[in-house]
Amino acid sequence: MNALSPPPLILLVDDEPDILVALADLLEDSFQVLAANGGAEALEILSREPDVAVIVSDQRMPEMTGDVFLGQARRLSEAEAILLTGYADLSSVTAALNKGGIVGYAAKPWDPEALRAMVSSAAERHQLRRALNEERSLLRGLMAHLPAAVAVKDREGRYVRINERKALALGLGAKTGVGKTESELGGSGRADAEALALARGETVEVLDERETEVGTQWLETAIVPVHDPAGEVRHLVVVERDVTDEKLAEMQLRQSDKLRALGTLAGGVAHDFNNLLTAIIGSLELATRRMGDEAALRRYLDNATLAAQKGATLTQRLLGFSRQTESRGAEVVDLAEILSETKDLVERTLGGGARISWNLADGLWRSAIEPDQLELAILNLAVNARDAMPDGGRITISAWNQTLAAPEPQLDLAAGDYAVISVHDTGAGMTPEVLARVLEPFFTTKPVGKGTGLGLPMAYGFAQRSGGALEICSEPGQGTEVKIYLPRAVIAALEVTPAPEKSAADQERSGRRILVVDDEPPVRAVTAGFLRDCGHDVVEADGADAALRLLREGGPFDLALVDFAMPGVNGVEFARRARADGSDLPIILITGYFDVEVPGDIALVHKPFSNATLQAALARAWAQ
Repeated sequence: MNALSPPPLILLVDDEPDILVALADLLEDSFQVLAANGGAEALEILSREPDVAVIVSDQRMPEMTGDVFLGQARRLSEAEAILLTGYADLSSVTAALNKGGIVGYAAKPWDPEALRAMVSSAAERHQLRRALNEERSLLRGLMAHLPAAVAVKDREGRYVRINERKALALGLGAKTGVGKTESELGGSGRADAEALALARGETVEVLDERETEVGTQWLETAIVPVHDPAGEVRHLVVVERDVTDEKLAEMQLRQSDKLRALGTLAGGVAHDFNNLLTAIIGSLELATRRMGDEAALRRYLDNATLAAQKGATLTQRLLGFSRQTESRGAEVVDLAEILSETKDLVERTLGGGARISWNLADGLWRSAIEPDQLELAILNLAVNARDAMPDGGRITISAWNQTLAAPEPQLDLAAGDYAVISVHDTGAGMTPEVLARVLEPFFTTKPVGKGTGLGLPMAYGFAQRSGGALEICSEPGQGTEVKIYLPRAVIAALEVTPAPEKSAADQERSGRRILVVDDEPPVRAVTAGFLRDCGHDVVEADGADAALRLLREGGPFDLALVDFAMPGVNGVEFARRARADGSDLPIILITGYFDVEVPGDIALVHKPFSNATLQAALARAWAQ
């Protein structure tokens, strides 16, 4: 017995007090002892003491004989039983054996050492049986509740035990397949991996990919060899677990990582392209100012300028789609204008796989939204609609005004005026099960690698942030319509005031001294050209270090126009150093990124910019 565990509990039953005292004296050094003067008292003790290991009972007791008592005790306790008798009554011993399940008997007077050994042996058997029952109970619980199909096989591959999940997979009852092999029961299994586990005596794990009626399934199988005391493998425990959800989540995570990497790349490309467009647009604007009235040449320059401005619009969309940033904030916009501008982007993205028609109502209400997020939402919905029609079909994008007096509860909208944008396709539609999950991030019915499961959740998030709602109507075979409800913006009437005449102070500003800092020579040249055309005295620097020297040694400046992203020292750090001596030098940062955070006292101009945009920024900086 374990030295750390308490001594076994023994129940002594005899109607003679002297016998009870003698038995207690014999056993109390090795056991915990309880005593009862008869069967009734002993049964009451057993009902409240479940840990009794051994019962030592006299046979001849006046109110209840030992064999009768032990028969009733068996219903209350799993304790081992020993019968004491002063007579060689074989019939009593047989009755006690049959009814009470005794493991031995001793005649009175007893041999102390023999009786002590008998009780010790019975206590040890009780302990072993209880431990075995506990192990069996744990094994049954594990087999029943483990979220896996579990089977135990012998060396020949015959089932020894099968849990309910495995039996269901085989289409059998849990005991039906015992004694048969997996191939005999129509299962597939991994006989090669089982043979390897037998040969190596080590756990073998395999991953199988299977095509089922509901799609691809991944099954992870672990084959664990069970060794006997001699070290030989006698059994194999085969644990099969469906890891489809985990594999899909892993693939979706990798897809999301790819999207983030693509977004980072897109942001960087757009920034560099913005630098080029700044130089192109600015140079064209400066060239147009310096040429005469040659109509043909001016037309060519105007066309080039228009093309470059369209390129600037595309880079702004690219930066918005790169998802590097939070939105730049809501603004009241003309929805019809945004949708019209999105038309080319949608049609180029979808290609010729589907026919697209647009139906935009006149007088569409304005709404306070994030314009780039609306474009992204419409593009995502259009792509989803195209993918729902692999054999072609029609996509209709519509928009209209609607007043909701009593909105449907599922829309969670207040009564009021809304602009509604609809994307409708003639595809296969969605089942109720799919429709219930389409707004879950990363949920997709597209093949792995063909979709991220983010399009509809992103559109839903955009509608929620805008104070609106997203509604999906779909039935199998009837196509799908997604509606975005956007609340009508309340626009206060603006009081028209005459433009003030140009003051003497404004006229003085045309001769200010300005420091232009940019590491890109073409951009720096265009910026300086705009300023010189307005009569300013411009000093150029190709980096922060040179600019800081000019501030220290080149005299005072009225303003510094500084690129944000420069090698070594960026624009914000330049501003901090430039003002380290307490100077209140006005500073404007120019950048090709949208995710730039700058102190509140520094103005920001996004590339590419026109001369008018730059002059407006100068006026605001000097007005502060």
